[in-house]
Amino acid sequence: MSRTRTALLAAMALVAGATGSAIAAVPGDAGAAAVPCTVDYKVQNQWDTGFTASVTVTNHGAAKSSWAVKWTYAGNQKVTSGWNAKITQSGANVTAANESYNATLASGGSATFGFQGSYSGSNAVPATFTLDGVTCNVDSGGPTDPPDPTDPPPGNRVDNPYDGAKVYVNPEWSANAAAEPGGSRIANQPTGVWLDRIAAINGAGGKMGLRDHLDEALEQKGSGELVVQLVIYNLPGRDCAALASNGELGPTEINRYKSEYIDPIAEILSDSKYASLRIVTTVEIDSLPNLVTNVSPRATATPNCDTMKANGNYVKGVGYALNKLGDVPNVYNYVDAGHHGWLGWDDNFGASAEMFKQAATAEGATVADVHGFIANTANYSALKEDHFSVNDTVAGKSVRESKWVSWNRYVDELSYAQALREKLVSLGFDSKIGMLIDTSRNGWGGANRPTGPGATTSVDTYVDGGRYDRRFNTGNWCNQAGAGLGERPQASPEPGIDAYVWMKPPGESDGASKAIDNDEGKGFDRMCDPTYTGNPRNDNNMSGALADAPISGHWFSAQFQELMRNAYPPLS
Repeated sequence: MSRTRTALLAAMALVAGATGSAIAAVPGDAGAAAVPCTVDYKVQNQWDTGFTASVTVTNHGAAKSSWAVKWTYAGNQKVTSGWNAKITQSGANVTAANESYNATLASGGSATFGFQGSYSGSNAVPATFTLDGVTCNVDSGGPTDPPDPTDPPPGNRVDNPYDGAKVYVNPEWSANAAAEPGGSRIANQPTGVWLDRIAAINGAGGKMGLRDHLDEALEQKGSGELVVQLVIYNLPGRDCAALASNGELGPTEINRYKSEYIDPIAEILSDSKYASLRIVTTVEIDSLPNLVTNVSPRATATPNCDTMKANGNYVKGVGYALNKLGDVPNVYNYVDAGHHGWLGWDDNFGASAEMFKQAATAEGATVADVHGFIANTANYSALKEDHFSVNDTVAGKSVRESKWVSWNRYVDELSYAQALREKLVSLGFDSKIGMLIDTSRNGWGGANRPTGPGATTSVDTYVDGGRYDRRFNTGNWCNQAGAGLGERPQASPEPGIDAYVWMKPPGESDGASKAIDNDEGKGFDRMCDPTYTGNPRNDNNMSGALADAPISGHWFSAQFQELMRNAYPPLS
């Protein structure tokens, strides 16, 4: 279903057979002024004995400082856990009351919460909802309802662009992979196309430009659907906390970013020739989180990040990109959302989500220009740690107290991405936003992959002996030794996850292990030096980087071979 589908159409779909959704009241109806509230109850995932659901309540009356939504199940559904609301159940009656952080419900404002439940037999959608004791009128729409002429037509975008679609294989990356011994095993995998400087738009150094890739994508598409993955990556003052991936634009060159970079990309993508492609953009990795974690008075602050926060050009640049690219009907914008080892702590998680909202509403952009978010781009954090969780206690201590977890709320990317999605929805992003997870280099297979938890001698031996991620610290990001290819790209692998992707092409370097002159504006970062003993951002651990690496984006054969050797699932 399109994300822009109207409430009336959704209600019609329910009666026609889409039993996972119910709409209470239709704001576009002629009698909307008399409708006190709207409730959108959606069953997102359902299996033999359980389900997950998302509920959005919209208040059409006076502003509220607290709220409670109630409904009654016709069957034996039981709520087992919830988020973004305090949910209680007595018999068939369910009450969802606000949390402290979402207590205010403005006139016209919405709140979204979710839960997991169990059932047997049927899982009928509740017929009636109340907000603070007032019934939210339920539209009785059915297939015979006449369309409302004031409703906008359905949008061109699908809910998940990866569903039912092939994904573009970059022939340049594929050729590099196939040229490596054993590389033909993965040379047909789809990877992201990185537009990391202005010259990349038209092609630089004999490489394909954006139109070249899109023309090739049309050839690969055939008669089916095809996704093209583009990385939008050229902000002014780019990567303020790192040097290996600094860019060509200075901190104040926001106008060049707009007119020479984003505008030409938007013009090409809006060409009707490419209207049949599903174009996924990953918007500006490693930018917005820096404005939370690497600015004063943090110990990890850098002068460059302080500058970018003060001048606002990260926020302006991301907002402008979302606005311009979001105007193209077949473009799906996914904003970079760091990774759990960066933003999973309490003082980073919520603040970063709010920063994403700020950027998504800057320079003419709205939350409707954001189709989703992407986690772990070009990083190494494990997809799912099976042998320990933050809820475990060992030798009288919580796993969160271990040196590795260090009080983080999350231990892997799947749990982080799903939780961040719910947080973003609570801040006003569409309840249907999806997450992508970059699994290109987070497999951590090979002989060193643990098969069970570590010894219970201490919380550290328990975690360190059982964790798949073998880095010295989650702050290590450059050409990590021992890493392996992760899950192969696939659509809809888990609830809330649109796809696992290889947005970072395996075998392309994160940065040079020593200073190398170049015309791409890329500096030397000690985090790429295998002899470096660290800084506050990696708790003063060794960098864990491979030796003899080229500058970022260039082919690194030794790393590619190591990624294949340590792949998990293993390569056949």
